[in-house]
Amino acid sequence: MRKIKFYKFETGKSPVEEYFDSLSNKQFEKVAFVLDIIEQLDIVPRKFFKKLQGTDDIWEVRIQQGNNIFRILGFWDGKDLVILNHGFTKKSQQIPQKEIATAEKRKKDYYNRKAKK
Repeated sequence: MRKIKFYKFETGKSPVEEYFDSLSNKQFEKVAFVLDIIEQLDIVPRKFFKKLQGTDDIWEVRIQQGNNIFRILGFWDGKDLVILNHGFTKKSQQIPQKEIATAEKRKKDYYNRKAKK
């Protein structure tokens, strides 16, 4: 069974949790539903979770609720732990490069801090 954790800055704040706070209750319920699918299913449908091509092994959680499209980016730490580190509302067909760069930067920070422990 997979486990999802949220990346935290050194201050302890989580950008993903802060993003969730900006969503309506109905939007967050859909996000929680999709995160539960990712944790529970051995094989997650690509419509909910897939690797982004041309990235430093960044994965996207894909959520649609009505006309709203949400993305939460993250990466694997081992084979059963997914670290989600960046959430945003998608407004265009492609994921903006700045969103991917943010996720890749946080991934590097996560592993740098983990190596120091």
